Amino acid sequence: MSAIRLMVLGAVRQHGRAHGYQVRNDLEYWGAHEWSNAKPGSIYHALKQMAKQGLLLAHEIAPSTAGGPPRTEYEVTEQGTQEFFALLRSALTSYDPGVDVLSAGIGFVVELQRQEALALLRRRITAIEGWRASVTEHYTPAEGPESLGHIGEIMNLWVHSADAGAEWTRGLIARVEAGAYTFAGEGEPFVGVLAEGQENPYATGTPDPGDLG
Repeated sequence: MSAIRLMVLGAVRQHGRAHGYQVRNDLEYWGAHEWSNAKPGSIYHALKQMAKQGLLLAHEIAPSTAGGPPRTEYEVTEQGTQEFFALLRSALTSYDPGVDVLSAGIGFVVELQRQEALALLRRRITAIEGWRASVTEHYTPAEGPESLGHIGEIMNLWVHSADAGAEWTRGLIARVEAGAYTFAGEGEPFVGVLAEGQENPYATGTPDPGDLG
């Protein structure tokens, strides 16, 4: 699953309508260029591709009186909304989605209702435990990785990663159960995107041809 698709759909959805540079700015504000492959080229490519697929509706905006090329603003379609929530639910329940996909999922978890988010996170725990059990059919942590030669360190890494992932997920579940964060239907949501013209202290400042589109 592509973290880019989830993040781009989520950013456009939170704005209502957004042009490509706004989406790029948001993803850099989240630091996604550090923990994912959310580089300018991939962001602009994702916008154009998802518009062709019917997930986004493209609106060409006339250039300003000051000149410059027209910009395209994107809006999430009904099909795009369905895709967004499918990707989000998958990101939250997979036992090993990759740090970029899981991070994107957590970034949009409050788009769900609280009880659904809890149910998905509990499914993630179940998936992690099932996967860990499949690893320990061949590797017993108590015996140490040396029992399988240096290759045992691979399964040792897997088990430690699974345990850490489960522990973190249980902590998140506990915080959400205790009332942390504002989920869908509970009131004013946390604003995680930048307003038009708002300064981004984390922007890379690296120009890209797609910035003008």
